[in-house]
Amino acid sequence: MKNRKHLILLCSIVFFVVGFTPVKKTASQEDVNKYRIVYKGEKGPGRGKNIVFITSDHEYRSEESLPALARILAKRYGFTCTVVFGLDDNGFILPGSSNLKGLDVLDKADLMVLFTRFSNFGDEEMQHFDKYIRRGGPIVAFRTATHAFSNKGNAKWGHYSWDYKGEKSEWKDGFGELVLGETWVSHYGTNHKQASKLIPEEAQKEHPILRGVKDMLAQSGGYTAYPKNATVIARGQVLNGMTADAEPDKTKELLPVAWVRTYSIDSGPSGRVFATTHGASEDLLSEGFRRMALNAAFWALGMEKQIKANNNIDFVGPYKPTTFNFNGYKANVKPADLAGWDSLIMPGEVVKKK
Repeated sequence: MKNRKHLILLCSIVFFVVGFTPVKKTASQEDVNKYRIVYKGEKGPGRGKNIVFITSDHEYRSEESLPALARILAKRYGFTCTVVFGLDDNGFILPGSSNLKGLDVLDKADLMVLFTRFSNFGDEEMQHFDKYIRRGGPIVAFRTATHAFSNKGNAKWGHYSWDYKGEKSEWKDGFGELVLGETWVSHYGTNHKQASKLIPEEAQKEHPILRGVKDMLAQSGGYTAYPKNATVIARGQVLNGMTADAEPDKTKELLPVAWVRTYSIDSGPSGRVFATTHGASEDLLSEGFRRMALNAAFWALGMEKQIKANNNIDFVGPYKPTTFNFNGYKANVKPADLAGWDSLIMPGEVVKKK
């Protein structure tokens, strides 16, 4: 009996210790979480819905613009927004890096927001990406997403490349052409010297994405774009300067800068797409552009009824965008440095890329 009591006591102690010892994350989980930050909304029409933002471009500071949009959608409208970044070997955000992990969050995503350029992600991440588009997941795509991938030499995923010309003829010119409706063509005007005024398409002025939108200005220069099987929402008037009052460049026609379409892969489920050839860090300072971008997220999710002309589009926390360019970005910043509602986007010091 005495030995039995000792055994029961010992089992109780073991149960207590095991039951109350915190479960440690595996090394792989900890590693993946270094690549992303989560903004979790508490109330609003987006409560219970997940939006995944994928950012890694070399020039346009998407590592700043996407977290800013994510915060607004989370804090003001209740969405759970996960931003996934490309990093360097030390865990710092590195614009344009293909070292990106954590896209398993796409498996439960209701919307993907994409702003990458010439990426060549690893096999595991591409599997999650491929799975998402094959189920027709809705997409909001900014600027360089038309040439999101440059992986033509990748035997398994090379058809995603912006310049693909291989055996899969339906994938000609890659993800951008097949899914978004356009791949990389060329600059239209002089980037960094010619801004664009975005003019709503007259026939689409009642489109939900344009609800409450006016006076759109984009600091990022124009792109040549003729999207396939798409409805043009706005066209770009190239300006001879970087301010809204600059004279229009009369040598330039008004090309599409924002459009919507539906896509499907191999006759699978269809999904909504909104794409724009703008979206750089300083473009978000234009209230008109920012409202269009936020409206597009609601539209892509099929939540048109939640798009109000007076929806609150104010930034959440301080947003001081870095002037977009190839040579300078805010260095030594980790995704965790952007946690919470009040952290600065973007901290750090501008340095020259090596």
